[in-house]
Amino acid sequence: MRFHFPLYSSSSFSLFSDFTFISSLPLIFSSSHFSPFISMAPAFEPLSPPHQEAEPQTATPHHADTVNNFGNDGQVVSKSKVTVVGSGNWGSVAAKLIASNTLKLNSFHDEVRMWVFEETLQTDEKLTDVINKTNENVKYLPGIKLGKNVIADPDLDNAVKDANMLVFVTPHQFMEGICKRLVGKVRGDVEAISLIKGMEVKMEGPCMISNLISEQLGINCSVLMGANIANEIAVEKFSEATVGYRDNREIAEQWVKLFSTPYFMVTPVQDVEGVELCGTLKNVVAIAAGFVDGLEMGNNTKAAIMRIGLREMRAFSKLLFSSVRDSTFFESCGVADVITTCLGGRNRKVAEAFARNGGKRSFDDLEAEMLQGQKLQGVSTAREVYEVLSHRGWLELFPLFATVHEICVGRLPPSAIVEYSEKKPRLSLLEDPACYQ
Repeated sequence: MRFHFPLYSSSSFSLFSDFTFISSLPLIFSSSHFSPFISMAPAFEPLSPPHQEAEPQTATPHHADTVNNFGNDGQVVSKSKVTVVGSGNWGSVAAKLIASNTLKLNSFHDEVRMWVFEETLQTDEKLTDVINKTNENVKYLPGIKLGKNVIADPDLDNAVKDANMLVFVTPHQFMEGICKRLVGKVRGDVEAISLIKGMEVKMEGPCMISNLISEQLGINCSVLMGANIANEIAVEKFSEATVGYRDNREIAEQWVKLFSTPYFMVTPVQDVEGVELCGTLKNVVAIAAGFVDGLEMGNNTKAAIMRIGLREMRAFSKLLFSSVRDSTFFESCGVADVITTCLGGRNRKVAEAFARNGGKRSFDDLEAEMLQGQKLQGVSTAREVYEVLSHRGWLELFPLFATVHEICVGRLPPSAIVEYSEKKPRLSLLEDPACYQ
């Protein structure tokens, strides 16, 4: 027997209780939270202004091969060198943001290397050659100048060899192979940040991409997630993002300085797992929203899907990592990213087409036709989440996540997104309150 939403009432079981959310509401309405329009100060953890080290615009550029500069007091200033590993739509926008700041900040080399998976264009030219000649990624971000200090490099080893700040932004399914190629090739003092939305599922359980990078390369890895549709940031429309960091506040400040611009405000949060899981799981919710759009079910249904999806995101995250903070879900990486991805992201777009075709065309076919080489994340993430839920006996607790995967693989029709099989929640999973603090 099948029932329509809501998937569960507010009294169903304590895992999805909203009391902690309600207690966080005063934080949202503090004046500092709306700081982009007041003082540009971040919401929860104020930092020094992103460009306090900015040089006068008349200053001569730094040379990329210079390791150190001398400050005004004659002291040697160590300069960080940045490489962006990835050159798709979001990777190219990240390189643009970073390159605009390395020219202004005395603590960074001007040059920003961007590793490009080499492709031959229809003109028979190499993509890296065209990027370096035109200062534009003509395939993945046409019409946008990246900055003359962005150097495209098809050689991964060469791109990272001198860098001590690595920005990873590739489809998550490629990251294990990339990490294996980089073992022993990166400097021991490297700091990394992942902009990748996805996770790996191994025999021992789920592995976040930041952990994969840290474990395989022996380096610290922060994360940056948020309501970030790349094409809007590329044309400098105002947006926000969240940096999740572990223990080192100084490293978080470096990443904030490197990414922040007047149109891209970055807020630090000491919650790597929470920030990263928000960025990962919201793509599954966006697939569900796309099904709703494809079936023309209306805005009320879509809003319900988004609300239920956010609750499942929070519950799943806190079951996996008890350290995840409720306040993280009110940052750009949380509710804001759910909203923007369900309204305008590629996962929503392709899922809409899937539903309009009654599930008769595969996601692989639609991806190839609609995304010009870009990759979906939501379908593979839904599969990985389903594997975790199945392995741990949690499928009944997460009906939306489970249903998305079953629709994607053809076991259920797209219309099943507003239905679920009647199953009694397994409250025994939640008997230990400590697991959900």
